[in-house]
Amino acid sequence: MVAEEGTSGRAPLAGRVASPYRTRAYRRLAEPLSGAFGARTAKAFDAVGVRTLDELMHYTPRDYLSGTQRSDLGALLPGERAAVLAEVAAVGAQPFRGDPRRWRLEATLTDGRGGLTLIFFGRKHLVEYWRRQLRMGSRGIFVGRIGEFRGELQMSHPDFVMLDDDGRIVGAADEKKVRMAQVVSRGGIIGIYPARAALPTWRIAECVAMGIDMLAGIDDPLPEPIRTAEDLPGLLEAFTMVHQPRTEQDVAAGMRRLKFDEALGLQLAMAYRRREAASQAAAAVTVRDDGLLAVFDARLPFELTEGQQRVCAEILADMASERPMQRLLQGEVGSGKTVVALRAMLAAVDAGRQGILLAPTEVLAAQHAATIVSLLGDLASGGTLGAAEHATGVELLTGSMPGARRREALDRIASGEAGIVVGTHALLGDDIRFAGPGLVVIDEQHRFGVEQRARLTAGAALRPHELVLTATPIPRSVAMTVFGDLEVSTLRSLPGGRADVQTTAVLTAEHPGWLGRVWARLREEVSAGRQAFVVCPRIGGPGQGSGDRGGEEMIGAEEMHARLAAGELSGLRLGLLHGRQSAELKAATMEDFAAGELDVLVSTTIIEVGLDVPNASAMVVLDADRFGVSQLHQLRGRIGRGAHPGICLLVSAVDPRTPAAQRLRDVAATRDGFALAELDLAQRREGDVLGAEQSGGRSSLRLLRVLDDADVIARARTVAERFAAAPADELPDGPADMLRRGRGLSADEWLERD
Repeated sequence: MVAEEGTSGRAPLAGRVASPYRTRAYRRLAEPLSGAFGARTAKAFDAVGVRTLDELMHYTPRDYLSGTQRSDLGALLPGERAAVLAEVAAVGAQPFRGDPRRWRLEATLTDGRGGLTLIFFGRKHLVEYWRRQLRMGSRGIFVGRIGEFRGELQMSHPDFVMLDDDGRIVGAADEKKVRMAQVVSRGGIIGIYPARAALPTWRIAECVAMGIDMLAGIDDPLPEPIRTAEDLPGLLEAFTMVHQPRTEQDVAAGMRRLKFDEALGLQLAMAYRRREAASQAAAAVTVRDDGLLAVFDARLPFELTEGQQRVCAEILADMASERPMQRLLQGEVGSGKTVVALRAMLAAVDAGRQGILLAPTEVLAAQHAATIVSLLGDLASGGTLGAAEHATGVELLTGSMPGARRREALDRIASGEAGIVVGTHALLGDDIRFAGPGLVVIDEQHRFGVEQRARLTAGAALRPHELVLTATPIPRSVAMTVFGDLEVSTLRSLPGGRADVQTTAVLTAEHPGWLGRVWARLREEVSAGRQAFVVCPRIGGPGQGSGDRGGEEMIGAEEMHARLAAGELSGLRLGLLHGRQSAELKAATMEDFAAGELDVLVSTTIIEVGLDVPNASAMVVLDADRFGVSQLHQLRGRIGRGAHPGICLLVSAVDPRTPAAQRLRDVAATRDGFALAELDLAQRREGDVLGAEQSGGRSSLRLLRVLDDADVIARARTVAERFAAAPADELPDGPADMLRRGRGLSADEWLERD
């Protein structure tokens, strides 16, 4: 029994907790687990982010096993999670070439007809422990996901227990393995939950079963006509189908209902946000033939690409409306988004309004300000909003500014002398007074929560237009889910004059000698008069590698800087850049590198966006398996920005047969950021992709996978738009509760690279 002393699994829940929800279903689901199961069980669930019955019901199995003692290895399929009862036919272990500390064990299972390879990575003592258990001729139960390498099926690091001739577990076994053997031998479909040591999967299953029992008799918040039209089961039925399925079809039908509810809540929130924006007034910005924008265009030393011209036309058409523009501009690294944003800000200045650019870091804000001043030249010499001098001030505001300098900046912003304002979160302060914002440009939108964004666009009689920039290519399904309140513009083509970048995955486990060639290649680039980056995944101190890396420790930027300066790159001018340095030191290092006074910059991902050094032609990313696909693409975008061809070397010690190694090969194979974005999303859960934990919040999207569930999201959007034709206070109880939940889910949920 899971319920603790003084509690009851059948305790009445209604009325215990004050709830904002109208429906009995959501009032019941809002019940804290402490009231349902007691404090000790609630504490265990709190460690996995589950605090209410609602969160428990949505804490779905990560996998399902067919509980039969499966021994037909020939029926296994790549990608499925399976439990097999088989015999060890062969076992062997060997160290990695070039690193005797790291070992790989391979064992072959047989059912008498087919075979399956087991793969383990680790230190020598771990490999010896596994080899002693996996004796030739012994039988065991092995649970894991089926992979494929060079046409052969394999399991990497499966859970397993070994059995004697009578089917009993051999040797001492922990509770997890005992229960695993019991579950696998039981038959039927069994859910395997994401578990912790203090909260094993079978305990979760027992609590879920009690929770379903507690929810008996709840009403369904989704109106019956919608359930019928969308062919969806009832809510309680869906919970049962997902957690206690009889067939695989049960799981699919139940999950579709739960995903639809989540999608509908989000789409209702987006639909009412669009409705609210459409009801507000904005200052219409029309392009003047004799304005600052016209002078700027006439002086541009290059021609805008066809994509830039198209996107500029879309933005300026929106800004000419008396309703606030809400547009997302996504573009490849180096596609020219800054020029597009600057043209829009100049149009706002011509109309007597300010253009405001909000960036997530001081490094990026300073880079934007410098780029804008460089592009404007003497047009940035100061002036009056909307006047005919054809000039305007550009002001930078960051949190590290000295008090006197900050006061000067605030005065210039408040007076309108600064027609263009660039800054970090410092622009969100209570002491900021703008002269009349006409356009707010938000760069790298995913770094800011909705409430932060709203502080720049709310409060004035005329709401400013809003342009969101991102260099992370966004699949349409993500844009529809996460940026559903914004129209989307896309820049795919790169301006002329950009050099090609050749990318190579340097897998040192397969080719240990290649690492020396990496540093020699970097020296060659510097000898040719060019510059290079060396990127590390952490600042200082060793970090533990993944199992794919055999537990090898990662090296931080500080240690790597010292090592290279004394060794492989001695004699070159090396700089160090990371987030813990003072703003002054970071700015000085960036300036030195941009001026060519440093040959190599060793850094963390602080250089991921905003740094523009055309002479930088080479990049080495160390421990590249620690970065996501989109992040590697972003980093690569820092080179090849001038006339020199670029070379990007993705160095990793992972085993070449692992998915991590394949991910690096995929990045090396293409520079199409949109194709890589789809790949990135397909490989990672949305908790990673969308989980920007603003203000201490947790990842909001529970079940939706926006790439796989685009059809569910699209159908939910259609239903939401029908509801949003009426005011929110006229919604039926169920959809009103879904809207309330959707607003909570979307409040801090923005696109996030890992």
